[in-house]
Amino acid sequence: MMPLTMLSAGESMKICKVSGNEETRRFLENLGFVTGTAVTVVSSIGGNVIVNIKDSRVAINEDMARHIMVA
Repeated sequence: MMPLTMLSAGESMKICKVSGNEETRRFLENLGFVTGTAVTVVSSIGGNVIVNIKDSRVAINEDMARHIMVA
């Protein structure tokens, strides 16, 4: 298991865990980051990532991406 920030562009993995406080978890869940969902990194610049998740493209900053654990 590793944070989403460790993936390179083009890599796909499944979300194993979303950590952080209640507000952070709820925010990420509303964007589609829920356990068991496949996520593909489109690009990663300076830790900030753009991902494809549930047929949508979402951009999140490095701090938020660190809360998403994938395997």
